[in-house]
Amino acid sequence: MYRFLLSRQWVILTLIGIVLIPVMIELGFWQLHRHEARVARNDKIARVIDAEPVPAERLTAPGREVPDSAVYRRVTAKGTYDTKHEVVVRRRTNSDDEVGFHVLTPFVLRDGKVLLVNRGWIRADGPQTAFPKIPAPPRGQVTVTGRLMADETSAASGIKDVRGLPDRQIMLISSGQQAHALGKPVLGGYITQTAPENPGGSPQLISAPDHSSIGAHMAYAIQWWLFAAGVPAGWIVLVRREVRDRREAAAAEKSTPEAAATPA
Repeated sequence: MYRFLLSRQWVILTLIGIVLIPVMIELGFWQLHRHEARVARNDKIARVIDAEPVPAERLTAPGREVPDSAVYRRVTAKGTYDTKHEVVVRRRTNSDDEVGFHVLTPFVLRDGKVLLVNRGWIRADGPQTAFPKIPAPPRGQVTVTGRLMADETSAASGIKDVRGLPDRQIMLISSGQQAHALGKPVLGGYITQTAPENPGGSPQLISAPDHSSIGAHMAYAIQWWLFAAGVPAGWIVLVRREVRDRREAAAAEKSTPEAAATPA
């Protein structure tokens, strides 16, 4: 009765099911790991984002990568803004998903080192090839506070580091690249400014990272595991249906000759 399982159609169907089950299980674990990573990220941000700010040079130094434990930590620094070497970061969005620029301004510390400060977002009103008009920061010695961030990379951000851009425009924030351009020691990473507020609200300060949402990764993981469980269940249903249909067909064939042999 079950010899039909050796037919080409059923062998292919069974092999597809055998392949799909581990693939779906693996996809479920992939979503589970993404969920765990999101929860861990949220916990880390919650721990450091409201901590008292510390001097930037306590957590970073020229040529040094920002440790993962220090990312989003609030830091302070005293110095002056160097608007002459200010650059803009292309294709950045604000909280309303409007495309514009981030304003990256070198902040010269009292010892001569430079801290890169992302002063916020401005609208791209003119052509992309033109350097936008940027409101000036405070003059003279000021104290700036911001969230410490690691250097951006294409691998982490998904943004291609395009070369040959218009003057004073960049795609990624890299302390190494800016140190080469400035010819000065630049602290690793950069900060997103949180204080002081920019006059007139421009550039727009960058919002604090979301650390309350966990996304739908856990739901997707359960969904993939249910799909994996559904494959053998569906296979069994199809087999039982095929067996039933074959039995009914055999019974019909058996009853037909008997009916024909019965005299009128």
